[in-house]
Amino acid sequence: MAKRTASARKQARATVGRTLRNRSVRSAVKTRVVRVRKAITEHAEGVVELGVSAISSLDRAAGKGILHPNNAARRKSRLMKALAAAGESATAAPKPTRTKAAAKPAAKKAAPKKTTARATKPAAKPAARAAARPAPKKR
Repeated sequence: MAKRTASARKQARATVGRTLRNRSVRSAVKTRVVRVRKAITEHAEGVVELGVSAISSLDRAAGKGILHPNNAARRKSRLMKALAAAGESATAAPKPTRTKAAAKPAAKKAAPKKTTARATKPAAKPAARAAARPAPKKR
């Protein structure tokens, strides 16, 4: 086996620690998703709260780079689809209609800020700029 550099050995040690930490997060995410799916099939109470918790943990894992963002998005999509299907079957009763709130008065628009005229400086000519620079030193 080839001799490892000090930085490679340090990286290997860091990878071991990171792998253990990531494994526990992945396991927790899986556990939460499984709990939601089980609660959906059993028509248990608090399914929505469990769903929010699972989706939050998926987002957090994707944000920290533990799960690929597309993987987390796919799992969230499937979870939301299952939650929606469970919600439709559980709540077949018609939803109460809300009454329209009184119309709010239109908010006053802020007056546009006045811009002050600025004195513009005439552009310097290229020859004048070149003269202002010191001559390059000869070696």
